This record gives sequence, structure tokens and C-alpha cells, in this order.
Amino acid sequence: MDEPDTVAILDHVLGPVPETDDQETSEICANTEVGSAYSSKPPFSCLKPVTVEPVLFFSTFSIALQGPLFTQYLWDRISEDLGYNSSKRSECNSSLPVDPLQKEVETLVAHWNLYINLGGLSLGLLVVPFLGSWSDKAGRRPLLIIPSMGLALETLVYLVVMYTRLPVGYFLLGRMISGISGDFNCILASSFAYIADISDKRARTFRVAILESCLGVSGLLASIIGGQWMRAQGYINPCWLVLATRLASALYSYLFVCESVPVDPSVRLFSTSHHKALWKLYSTGGSQSTGCFHKYKLWLYTFCFFIVVGVHSGCRELYVLFELSSPLCWGSELIGYGSAALHLAFLSSPLWLKIMTRCLEDSWVALVGLISNIAGLLVFSAANTTPLIFTGYGLLFFFMTTTPVIRSKLSKLVDPLEQGALFASIACVETMCSMVGSSVFNSLFPATLHFMKGFPFLFGAIMLLIPSGIIW
Repeated sequence: MDEPDTVAILDHVLGPVPETDDQETSEICANTEVGSAYSSKPPFSCLKPVTVEPVLFFSTFSIALQGPLFTQYLWDRISEDLGYNSSKRSECNSSLPVDPLQKEVETLVAHWNLYINLGGLSLGLLVVPFLGSWSDKAGRRPLLIIPSMGLALETLVYLVVMYTRLPVGYFLLGRMISGISGDFNCILASSFAYIADISDKRARTFRVAILESCLGVSGLLASIIGGQWMRAQGYINPCWLVLATRLASALYSYLFVCESVPVDPSVRLFSTSHHKALWKLYSTGGSQSTGCFHKYKLWLYTFCFFIVVGVHSGCRELYVLFELSSPLCWGSELIGYGSAALHLAFLSSPLWLKIMTRCLEDSWVALVGLISNIAGLLVFSAANTTPLIFTGYGLLFFFMTTTPVIRSKLSKLVDPLEQGALFASIACVETMCSMVGSSVFNSLFPATLHFMKGFPFLFGAIMLLIPSGIIW
């Protein structure tokens, strides 16, 4: 076990400390006017208790709102093009054979989803490490504003396609615009790097957990609003809300977010030094490296993050499919309750972190989260009734305490001037997790239906034993 990284949070909450996060934030805002080393101060004063949380909240809300709308639009549009009436689909428990047109629609929707997402993700994988390292010298604010504007342009392209009924291939243009501007992963990397810049090591894990909870709360609200709104008014009006939240994210970043790092006016955007910084970080362990063990810890914690987030991403895509199919055959109402139960873990993770770090080291907190995740997946693997499914969701209640701890531990291993490069690489790892997790778990599910429907969940639980052993 490592030293207790966040036990001192209790002192931070209950007693006086030399310097708090609010003091650090106000000093950063004040220092933006001092010398050329800092960027200009934003038009309005910084909101001391709140920094980049609204940016991440708006961005995640827009992603969570747009995703289901986009998939359902593809389904309806392709169904219409093929002459398939989806309202006449056979019921869950019906013995009627599946319509061949339905299989064709499912295949085309899956393929177009894959092509369009890969178009954005592949460009993002090239751009995000480059921009993340650049932000260590150029500042964090540009990496909050530029990707938000890129996402807004993506939504505009989507709206044009929907209004004019252009071929669905034009959606790829919007995703590529978003990808080349950094995409959502760039906002994610910049937000976590910003929090690492302004927080001390004692409070960092808790501040990271607050950001993680923004992901869950915004996803929960988007799930509730999006489904009801789409049924009432169709796809167009919710997409305008997506555009508004993305513009709000960019506007908030410009007006209220202070710069958190010294800005070097001479730094160039197009330079090989940014990629060299990433290479140096993982080949030598960074500026704070004390030997090979330090470098190995950086690699091992990154590997743990890859497995944990990969399992999260893969299983999350199967929950709804598992619940829709026999013998559960859930309707939209129960699926909504299940999604809400899952997102409650995001909402409650800062509370559980604050409670557990009073008496446990960070490593133990991460292990509690992993045990919760493993237990929940084991129940899912054998679940065949509604009460068992909700039991699984209940056991997953602590599973989101793991990733904030791993992010915090990684952040503490590197120099303050390498936070941007670190979190950019983590964002790329997260993108690869989504791609690999989706491919592996969506391939396992149909391949193992004949002997164990819940095998992918069992596989995920077994995989989580690896980071449990490393963190232990």
C-alpha cells in the first residue's frame, strides 16, 4: 500500500489548513494580471468554489443527450429508406420469426454508428495528445473553448442533415470537425489537468471525484429529458438544446475560467516537442522520476485505468440489451429506472470518497470500488429476474470510487508542468478503452448466448481482478 494520499481531506474539511483550493483559485485569478507569463484575465471574476465543473457538465450533458437521439434518428431514417415499418416489430416473447428487413436495418445502423464514431475518435487520438502537451505551456483555457466550438459545429452539421434530409454519410463530416478540434476527450483531459493545477495533493482525489460526478449527473438528466422530449417533439428540438449547451460551455470557459498555468507566449502549436514530451513522460517517468520503479508505477496505474474503464465501457453498452431481451423483456420505464440506478453511483461517489478517506488510504478506497464492481457484475452474470438486476445495480453503488483514485495517483506521479500531457494521454487511453471495450463485449455477447447469456459480465469481473492485484 502507498502512503495515505487523501486521509488529510478530513483536516481540510474540519480544520484550518495553510492553503485551500479556494485560496489557490483566487491566487491564480489574481496572478493572471501579473507579467507576461500569464494569460489575460477573463472578462468576469472567477467563481472561487467552482472552476471547470460547469464546462464538463454542459459538455457531458450534450454528449449524453445527442448520442441516443442520433442512434434513433439513424434507425428511423434507414428504416424509412428500406421500407421497413419498425412499429410492426415482433414482441419480445413472440414466437414469430424476425423480419429480415429488421436484421438489415440493425446491421446498417451498427455499421454507420461505427464508421461515424471511428471518424471522430481516430482524429481525436492524433490531436488530443498533441494539444494536451501544448496546453502545459499555452494554457488550459484554449483547450476548453476550441473543442466546445468544434462540438457546436458538429451539431450544426447534424441539424443541416436532419432538416434537408441529406444522406446519413454527411454525419461523418460533423464528427471529423469535432475530432480535429479535440472532441470531448480534449475537454475531459483539460478539465482534469486544470483541477490538478489548482488543487493540492490532499484534496485532489476529492476534486477529481467531483468532476467524475458531473459526468453521472449530467448523463442522468440527459437520459430523462432526451427520451421524453424526443417522444413528444421528435429529434430536431432536442438537438437545438445540444447546440445551446455546447455554446454555453465555450462561453462559460471564455468568461469565467481563469488560466491555471503560466503561459509561454513563444510556444508554437505545431512542434514535435509536444509529442516528445509525451514520449519522455512514459519512457523516463517524467521530471519527478526517482528511478525505474517510478516509471513502472506510471505504466501500471495506466494499465489499471485501461482495464477498469474498458470493463465499464463494455458492460455499459450491454446493460440495456441484456434487459430488453428474454427472459427480462423490460420496457422503457424499467430501463429508465435501471439507468438512473446506475448513474446514482456517479452522483454519490464524492460523498463515499469523503467518508472512506477519513479512515482508509487511497489504495483501499480503490479496492472497495473494485470489489463493488466485481460483486455487481457477478450478480448480473446470473440474473434472470428484475429483483436480481436491481440487486446488481445496488452492489455497483461504490464502483465509481476507483477511477478518481487512479487519476489522482497518476497526477501525483508527474510534475505540475506535465499535467496536460498526462491527462491528454489518459483521455486517449479512455478513447481506446471505449473502442476495445465495445468491440470485445459486443462480440462476446452473441458468441456466448448458447451457453451463458451473462458471460460478458463474468468476463468483466474476472478482468477486474488484475487491477485489484496491482493496486493491492
